[in-house]
Amino acid sequence: MRVPAAITRHLLPLALEMLYRTLRLKIVFGAEQGRIADGPVLFAFWHGKMVTGWLLARKLFAGRMTRAVVSLSGDGAILSDTLGSLGFSLIRGSSSNAGSRVREEIADTLKKQEVIAITPDGPRGPLHRFKYGSIRLASRHRTPLLFADIRYESAWRLKSWDRFEIPKPFSRVEVSLHRIEVPEFTSEAELQVWCGRTAEMFAHE
Repeated sequence: MRVPAAITRHLLPLALEMLYRTLRLKIVFGAEQGRIADGPVLFAFWHGKMVTGWLLARKLFAGRMTRAVVSLSGDGAILSDTLGSLGFSLIRGSSSNAGSRVREEIADTLKKQEVIAITPDGPRGPLHRFKYGSIRLASRHRTPLLFADIRYESAWRLKSWDRFEIPKPFSRVEVSLHRIEVPEFTSEAELQVWCGRTAEMFAHE
């Protein structure tokens, strides 16, 4: 079912903005993260935390070009309309599955010292596991991964694969930012092991 554009481009962005403004955010920098990097960044948060994640990205990188990678699915169409209204530039598709165009756009963005925002376990899982495409590009272009570990004090959780959470208005939200230097990989197996171990650090119950 197609959602009317008036909802995805106007009402939904407005509702997200209003909810976000009520949240009591506490942003904590990990020991490895002294400040937000000035150069290219791969900014990531889990798919189930996107209610806060996208607006957090806009706040952290205010004044910088931030491009969001959004799938070509029906849900992706809704999200792309919403994020476009919130001021994001969009890359439609998957860095792993949508062909060379998406990979080229991500690579070009990183070369320009800009920001790529992703939900690394989207659009359909597996839950809390990094997809390899974007991490492979971050490795190739020597780009750090800035992971936002978002935890809600109080939220509604949907019965979806990503355990999608909607924070309750005026609730506390703690965000731990972790800057992770992505190494150079000598093989695909090495990449997969690294992604699995890194994901385990931030997997939520």
